[in-house]
Amino acid sequence: MSVPIKEFSGKGITVHGNDIDTDRIIPARFMKCVTFKGLGAYAFNDERLDGNGKSKGHSFDDSKYQGNPILISNANFGCGSSREHAPQALMDWGIRALLCESFAEIFAGNCSSLGMPAVTLSKSDIEQLQSLVENEPEMKISINLETMKVRAGSREWTASMSEAYRNALLDGSWDSTAVLSQAYTEIDRVAGELPYI
Repeated sequence: MSVPIKEFSGKGITVHGNDIDTDRIIPARFMKCVTFKGLGAYAFNDERLDGNGKSKGHSFDDSKYQGNPILISNANFGCGSSREHAPQALMDWGIRALLCESFAEIFAGNCSSLGMPAVTLSKSDIEQLQSLVENEPEMKISINLETMKVRAGSREWTASMSEAYRNALLDGSWDSTAVLSQAYTEIDRVAGELPYI
């Protein structure tokens, strides 16, 4: 069984905008890979860099946010194609949890299967949190999946997320490979009862 995830704390990084799709998170031309390792270098590539490879000033290139593991964005984050490379690229960059107004459902599920909570706050709460983080990038944010409370400084907000994904994180069943690896005895038993095996 994978490790239960009940709470996560860290500093935030803001990415403004609604409908940030998976092609913007990781352009398709960088998906020609055998493993996901190294995809973080290309996270938001076309948003970050111009045609000459110079930074456009994206938050992922801002030194004050480097290493900050909580991504804070707006509505319908991760929409578009269901490519699992998108959350993998964010994880490889260093993101470990996401706070947004809403997520594309498949994207949120892909995040959950990596052990990355995809948690929602209201539009006004996200805007407040983005402003707080931009004014104080060193501010610690805590996400409690048991109480569904998000705290930053003296502020606290009530969050929400898919109950299925939340429960999988809380009970440690979010990693399906780990769950299967713990069930060899049961798998062998069922396989032995099947006449075609």
